[in-house]
Amino acid sequence: MTADSQSTDHRHRPLVGRDPGEPCRSATPLELLYDLTFVVAFGAAANELAHYLAEGHVGPAVVGFSLAVLAVAWCWMNYSWFASAYDNDDWVFRVATMVQMVGVIVLALGLPNMFASLDHGDEINVRVMVAGYVVMRLSMLFLWLLVARNDPDRAPAARKYITSIGVAQVGWVVLAFSHLPNWLFAVLAIPLFALEIAGPIVAERRSPTPWHAHHIAERHGLLLLITLGEGVLGTVVAVNALVHGEHGWTFDAGLLTVAGIGLTFGLWWIYFAVPWGGVLSRHRSRSQAWGFGHVLLFGAVAATGAGLHVAAYFLERSSELGPTETVLTVAIPVSIYIVTAYAIYWVFLRQRDSFHFLLLAATAAVIGLAVVCAELGASSAWCLIVVMLAPAVTVVGFETKGHRHLTAALLGDRT
Repeated sequence: MTADSQSTDHRHRPLVGRDPGEPCRSATPLELLYDLTFVVAFGAAANELAHYLAEGHVGPAVVGFSLAVLAVAWCWMNYSWFASAYDNDDWVFRVATMVQMVGVIVLALGLPNMFASLDHGDEINVRVMVAGYVVMRLSMLFLWLLVARNDPDRAPAARKYITSIGVAQVGWVVLAFSHLPNWLFAVLAIPLFALEIAGPIVAERRSPTPWHAHHIAERHGLLLLITLGEGVLGTVVAVNALVHGEHGWTFDAGLLTVAGIGLTFGLWWIYFAVPWGGVLSRHRSRSQAWGFGHVLLFGAVAATGAGLHVAAYFLERSSELGPTETVLTVAIPVSIYIVTAYAIYWVFLRQRDSFHFLLLAATAAVIGLAVVCAELGASSAWCLIVVMLAPAVTVVGFETKGHRHLTAALLGDRT
């Protein structure tokens, strides 16, 4: 970072790119403030998912949640990678960030309409969501325009970002206000999603932006923590409603609390077992696959919190789901999270460790046991305790043997 960018004032400065090897780079207070809006967005998506699952409307719940997580996580990633490369903390960047925060809240406010339209089977209503999305993306367009003007070496990449973002946003606006049936909306949305994803891939190919590996790893870890916090909050709110209702404190309510905290802790342990900052710094060319994989991680964590909320609905006898389906609302996202974590590890270290397949098989056995127990009539709360042991398989495996495999892989990676 230059001396000018370390100034205590926030006068306008050109966006010329930061040093990707800058020492002691960490998340800024502005980035942490920005992340708070995503607490709201992920929380709103998880609440809608839990509500519709408890009513037995699985299709609208899953589709709506998937769209919500993809939109929210994609905007967060676009901003965070840009900020890692260009955050100069001047007043222009701060205001542009505030605009994006407004867009996130607008998008979150549009989630109930989107879920309801999917549930009713009419045309999908994403107009408020798209309005919020466009607000965020217009802010990004403005920032990329500044990069194109101020950073000649990366101007080609900036122009590619501008083109892909601009075309995609026009497409989303047209699609949102065209009153199309759901099937046609889905068909036409596919190329827009493809354009959104292809934009960064093409832009970064020849003139990559100077993002900071350790900073990016910290940013993704922080958002994962925030999303895990949503799971804790969802558990607390759900159990609070349960124990203050007509049933009061029960043994099952206590088990649900233990399962929620245990799952949160296990998912945290799995993710932070790998020093992602050091791995990213050595494999910058593999960073996009790493980032895309985190969309699944974020969504799986938020869905796990929603599943715990569904379990509380079930214990309250206010859910349309049976015991097996209730257990699956937690078991499926936990499984997706664990498999995705392993896949990201394999992509980066290019290592297929047979021990990992043994751990995955044991994890699948634990998940299967929980489902079988539910089918045989065991308490759903006890079944969730079994699900809680699924992340523990990887944790125990890593602490007893896997950590040596990781060390060997990282040492071999340097040669």
